Amino acid sequence: MATAAAASASEPETNPKAGPEAEGEEDEAKADRTRRKVLTRAVATAAYKAMGPAWDEQREEGVSESDGDEEFAMASSAESSPGEDEWEDDEEEEKNQLEIERLEEQLSINVYDYNCHVDLIRLLRLEGELTKVRVARQKMSEIFPLTEELWLEWLHDEISMAMDGLDREHVYDLFEKAVKDYICPNIWLEYGQYSVGGIGQKGGLEKVRSVFERALSSVGLHMTKGLAIWEAYREFENAIVEAARLEKVHSLFRRQLAIPLYDMEATFAEYEEWSEDPIPESVIQSYHKALQQLEKYKPYEEALLEAEAPRLAEYQAYIDFEMKIGDPARIQLIFERALVENCLVPDLWIRYSQYLDRQLKVKDLVLSVHNRAVRNCPWTVALWSRYLLAMERHGVDHHVISVTFEKALSAGFIQATDYVEIWQAYLDYLRRRVDFKQDSSKELEELRSAFTRALEYLKQEVEERFNESGDPSCMIMQNWARIEARLCNNMQKARELWDSIMTKGNAKYANMWLEYYNLERAHGDTQHCRKALHRAVQCTSDYPEHVCEVLLTMERTEGTLEDWDIAVQKTETRLARVNEQRIKAAEKEATLAQQEEEKAEHRKRARAEKKALKKKVARGAEKRKADEDAEKEWGGDEEEQPSKRRKLENSVPAAAEAAPDLEEEMGLFGKSASADVTAPSKQKERAATALKRDVPKVPHDSSKDSVTVFVSNLPYSMEEPDMKLQPLFEACGEVAEVRPIFSNRGDFRGYCYVEFKEEKSALQALQLDRKNVGGRPMFVSPCVDKSKNPDFKVFRYSTALEKHKLFISGLPFSCTKEELEEICKAHGTVKDIRLVTNRAGKPKGLAYVEYESESQASQAVMKMDGMTIKENVIKVAISNPPQRKVPEKPEARKGPGGPNVPRQTYGARGKGRTQLSLLPRALHRPSTTGAQAENGPALKPAVTTSEATEAPKMSNADFAKLLLRK
Repeated sequence: MATAAAASASEPETNPKAGPEAEGEEDEAKADRTRRKVLTRAVATAAYKAMGPAWDEQREEGVSESDGDEEFAMASSAESSPGEDEWEDDEEEEKNQLEIERLEEQLSINVYDYNCHVDLIRLLRLEGELTKVRVARQKMSEIFPLTEELWLEWLHDEISMAMDGLDREHVYDLFEKAVKDYICPNIWLEYGQYSVGGIGQKGGLEKVRSVFERALSSVGLHMTKGLAIWEAYREFENAIVEAARLEKVHSLFRRQLAIPLYDMEATFAEYEEWSEDPIPESVIQSYHKALQQLEKYKPYEEALLEAEAPRLAEYQAYIDFEMKIGDPARIQLIFERALVENCLVPDLWIRYSQYLDRQLKVKDLVLSVHNRAVRNCPWTVALWSRYLLAMERHGVDHHVISVTFEKALSAGFIQATDYVEIWQAYLDYLRRRVDFKQDSSKELEELRSAFTRALEYLKQEVEERFNESGDPSCMIMQNWARIEARLCNNMQKARELWDSIMTKGNAKYANMWLEYYNLERAHGDTQHCRKALHRAVQCTSDYPEHVCEVLLTMERTEGTLEDWDIAVQKTETRLARVNEQRIKAAEKEATLAQQEEEKAEHRKRARAEKKALKKKVARGAEKRKADEDAEKEWGGDEEEQPSKRRKLENSVPAAAEAAPDLEEEMGLFGKSASADVTAPSKQKERAATALKRDVPKVPHDSSKDSVTVFVSNLPYSMEEPDMKLQPLFEACGEVAEVRPIFSNRGDFRGYCYVEFKEEKSALQALQLDRKNVGGRPMFVSPCVDKSKNPDFKVFRYSTALEKHKLFISGLPFSCTKEELEEICKAHGTVKDIRLVTNRAGKPKGLAYVEYESESQASQAVMKMDGMTIKENVIKVAISNPPQRKVPEKPEARKGPGGPNVPRQTYGARGKGRTQLSLLPRALHRPSTTGAQAENGPALKPAVTTSEATEAPKMSNADFAKLLLRK
């Protein structure tokens, strides 16, 4: 307090009095902020000093009153001489103030934003706004349970400011709230140590012992952290110098040694050293029994120590083990330990609360767990429904249950059906409160008003948010109609409700009419039953035969002849019309199916033609390349002949200009022209064959498929792919060989085989699928012989509903994985993010985000759907991709004339790119030998001697003269 007073007294002296008037107000505000921070430190220093022994411990750690005075002196001097650091601090404070205002505004819109609460508390604490940070913490604790770190930070701040007994009581209240949120040994230890500081007050000793005893009951069985509580309690009792307290220490040692805890041997040795008398045999037996129990628990504790948080699977195994043993205290403890790290897992809360409801049935414990469950997972409707049932089961006041239900409505469920479920749970509770023996009561009116409100809420609030009411079958209205008919004997109200149900699109369903019919049979009269069935016959579209059968059965047993005739006439007319509609629908469906088949066949043919065209183009390019290489290899006259022949085919004038030279060069060889024409083609074939032989073929041993992976979609421009891929795949295991595939010209074709030494390495290599290599996603798949397994198809990702994974669409193409992760991790722990790209590695604006749990994914959907990223509004939903279509098996080729039409026979060069003849008309000769292959040589007709005489072979010179004469 003296330091605080000194700080207050020194305030007028530290105000700056020099400088321009324009900067005076700004400097004064800055000085006020600095004084507030210094005053806060001074108050904390005085508080610690008042704590007595605790103050000495803090002094040993380097926190002393002189340090506080030095800080104050430095701050005072800083006020009188502002520098660059102060200006930077001032700018930082302004940014923090703006951020605080933004967070407060955001919380006013959505009070359930957990991260926003945490950020606001952090900034307010940084700015020294003690009152505001206390209010912010209080608001957050009312909505969410706080973690151990948040509670310890809050408690340390309050302890540092506690000055008198009233402040100490306030800190005690905070400790009581803290230990109710989660079972945390560290908080209990802090609670016990803080209570020791108040031992001098009235009832202080009893308070300390009460805290420690409750701590032992709560976490004393904790194998790894319970030891600290036992030791702190014993040290406290040892510090009390009274002979009567020795028996208390003996009792603590004996209780501790009977419980399986880590380092039990050290505790037993300490007891032997401390005790003046021999240890009783019963204590030794309990100690050995606890050691045996410890050996059974060790595997589960070691599994928890080795695993990484949140260790849900390890905790589940531990819980199963404890459930088999059946010790309630230990079962409760292991559940609480698991929930500290898995507080957002609804299934764990459901299992815990179900155990307490069915086994322990302790009111305070059960309701406390249910309350903590809905505070941790408010979006889970099953937890709210169980909470309402537990409150009713333990006789909680009606007003408290109604308030809890209103909180459930504002919890923000993620499905429309969740609101229907919580309304049904609440309406069931209200129905059980009504005494239907009375004609009218307050409870009955409340039930009816609740039904009316439920229908309005689903129509207005839920349907506006989800575009559906969540109750298409009108289950709430059905329950209301049953209650009015069976319990209130009010069939008129029940009939009105059923009329409303049928007008909401349910009149076409047979089961709805039969439900109404059964209600009329039980509580109405025959006339209304007949009327309901007649309407059902006219309206039902799913199972009209069943409704007709029920009507005829009723008239057969109860109706007159006239009723029977009317029923037969209506049923026959209706069934005839239904059959006619079904025939038309079947014909329409068959027509649509045929059209789809034709479209599919057309698409298949188009793809096949496109693929064949690509192959022909590629084959032609390769052949031209081979021709050029052959021409370069043979040279001379034979080098010029093909080029000149192409010129003649493409342009007659060009051939005419080249005729003199052609005659000079080729006239001497006119007699052997035919032999010269055929020679280059054979030479080209030999050159192409030689070129193909230069490229080594890659053999593949199918027996090694289990240790081999197939890698595709690699860049065609990749040089030395085996050298570049080797280091990448060696991370998965020892690589035996990388076999890239090349084309006939020696170009890399973008895929290869990677063979490992061990099968597990190949399996691990599959994890590299979609890894970016050279700007493209590399595809890695198992090596499977498609000829033996034609239907084999690898798809790495799930096609079923994945509640822990989100599908995001509408992303900007420039959005990176890191930027998306920064946005998504604000709503939970992100396990994986996959940006969807095409084969060339270009983004599609889609992404899959996998969270650690379903609850985190659900919260992320609520927060991120409709968010704007780089001027793009994204859509976020739970991942539920459509089923992948199974590729159709190729059918036999069918021609227009019927099935199995043989392929048209082409020449050795295949079908040309054009069907036009480039040979001059003067050289055309009629063919009498049959059909010639299209754009290719003749199909080897039998040539007679007379034909050979009539059409002698022409030399190149003769051919040139003909052109010139033309």
